[in-house]
Amino acid sequence: MKWLVLALALVAPSQAGLRFGCSTLSIQRLDPLVEPGQVPSQHLHQIVGGNTFAPTMPDNTSAVHIGDKGTCTTCFFSEDFSNYWTAVLYFKARNGTFHRVPIYDNADLEGNIQGGMTVYYTQQDFSSNGNQKITAFKPGFRMTVGSPTIDSKAKSVAGLRFTCLASKTTRFPETAAFPTAPCAAGVMAEHHFPACWDGVNLDSPNHQDHMYDTAQDSGFAPGGPCPASHPIRMPQLAYETLWDTRQFNDKSLWPTDGSQPFVWSTGDGEGYSTHADYIFGWKGDALQKAMDSSCMFDACGNGKPLLSQTVDKMNACSVKDNVGEPTEGWLTSLPGKQTLHKRANVFHA
Repeated sequence: MKWLVLALALVAPSQAGLRFGCSTLSIQRLDPLVEPGQVPSQHLHQIVGGNTFAPTMPDNTSAVHIGDKGTCTTCFFSEDFSNYWTAVLYFKARNGTFHRVPIYDNADLEGNIQGGMTVYYTQQDFSSNGNQKITAFKPGFRMTVGSPTIDSKAKSVAGLRFTCLASKTTRFPETAAFPTAPCAAGVMAEHHFPACWDGVNLDSPNHQDHMYDTAQDSGFAPGGPCPASHPIRMPQLAYETLWDTRQFNDKSLWPTDGSQPFVWSTGDGEGYSTHADYIFGWKGDALQKAMDSSCMFDACGNGKPLLSQTVDKMNACSVKDNVGEPTEGWLTSLPGKQTLHKRANVFHA
């Protein structure tokens, strides 16, 4: 973390940037945003954040805010009861069986975080946090980025990318599809959300139209001005998940046709269906206080201005498994997926 703080300090940022770890809260087939109340949901997710996560969660019509209901969170900042989730990565063996790829902690985080992901709330880009007024998300706010139905590079979303890791600190190049060769330190999945809000709707029917993306490229790149239709600049929310593919790097385990062997829990063996979900759950005005401060990354903890917690407390937080199906070990099919489609590595329920 020290090298990141130093690098950003050199540009004298005027507003905060948050980068912090969240350990895994649960891995199960639930999606209270896209498939509320459905148990199980269509595909498996990795979920991090507050322990209010459930098949159905309060929305913007409810007076109940999840930031006020949570009793623990897997995130470093203990006032953050938001939920963040993505699909889960599997390795497909030559015999057609599947094994979940483990997740490991990112570089320069707070300690021995179990699984999970790295979460960012930035202002402008990764080199300068700019000087715009950033409006924090509101109670009831929710959004998604990407879609499990995207099946081609032409339809891929710019902010959703993969990096073949030479080490935990590798950040480039980024690709829209899964890496096609073994990666020495695993594969990082990156999810960047739009940062311009219409100022009215806390959600929309497709969970995306109330937001607008002005980023010109993938990754932590400067975004253009927010349009009149979506005039409110909000934090640039991003996730990084490090999938530890190292145990599957033996090419003798890969398909005989030379294609890469990894598949999302959606059934996508190319990577284009990568997507992410977010439900805001920061307690009170904690996130706005952080956005109005000049702190950087985990230095925003210990009451400066955010409250933070130990990694042991992060790792201890969990929620009930509502589905109770096997997701570990060698599986004959992906959770919820039964039949093989003709295109390699793609499965449909």
